[in-house]
Amino acid sequence: MISCDKDDDDTVDTEQQDEQVQLFASNNSDGNVTVYDMISGEASTLTTTSTAAEGIYYDENTDEIIQASRSSNQLNAFANISTFLVDATVTASISSSSDLESPRDIAVNDNYIIVADNADVDGNADTPDGRLFIYTRSNGEISLRNVITTDFALWGIEMVGDDLYAVVDKTNELAVFTDFVATNTATTTVSASKRIAIEDIVRTHGLAYDNGTMILTDVGDAASDSDGAFHIISDFDSKFSAVANGETMVVADNQIRVAGASTFLGNPVSAEYDANSEMVFIAEAANGGGRVLAFSNADAGGDVAPSVNNSLASASSLYFYSN
Repeated sequence: MISCDKDDDDTVDTEQQDEQVQLFASNNSDGNVTVYDMISGEASTLTTTSTAAEGIYYDENTDEIIQASRSSNQLNAFANISTFLVDATVTASISSSSDLESPRDIAVNDNYIIVADNADVDGNADTPDGRLFIYTRSNGEISLRNVITTDFALWGIEMVGDDLYAVVDKTNELAVFTDFVATNTATTTVSASKRIAIEDIVRTHGLAYDNGTMILTDVGDAASDSDGAFHIISDFDSKFSAVANGETMVVADNQIRVAGASTFLGNPVSAEYDANSEMVFIAEAANGGGRVLAFSNADAGGDVAPSVNNSLASASSLYFYSN
């Protein structure tokens, strides 16, 4: 919030006035987009035609939200987002074809949009797999370039430079595909460049990376709404590199774990992280029916209470933006 005195000639600092800090959230209850203004503390709802959505991204260059719809199995782009300061109904300016089956997360690399889909491709629960759909954004269209089948089930994904990090769903593992977009141009099955286990995590779901710090969420028992957690791994790049393929990153000296009744974590399915403020944002799908949480003091670890606790039914995914 900004205030001014009369001797300020009723003007406001332009730089402050233009400052934007926003958190965009999707959900699987009504498919709408909730926009949290982190400066004013206010929230607005953008009503979409989707009834369930998972995976969201804000492109500041085009002022668009890109969202993966689970009800129509496609990507939708909504234009001129900064003009919607209050609740509004939005219509997709561009949509992809309906290629997806069970979209869970979005990662963006230049003009490429990557969607993690956790539908079991071969239908065999003993050999879980997933797919990565790679779309291109050009000439006013979102077009499917190719589809990569993975040899493990997917959930959250995150681009770090040219490398794609992916949660190995149903496990405590994290995988990376190096130089992902450039090297995986065919429709084929691809194994990860490296997979490691994360000690003390039961089942990974969400991940977020900013300025060398990685956040990983742990949903624990999916049937429980109170056993969730998240891990903070600073200096992630060197710590990940130090663990051999197939080995485990131990908690001691490597990770901070946040868990306990005060956290309101049950099924934390998505995360965002802002290195400047050291704030961790969590989409919690189960506890209280669904919440969007923010932790400003998570570096202490343990059973810490969130500094922000907003109800959002079946919260599914987040994207943090600051200019």
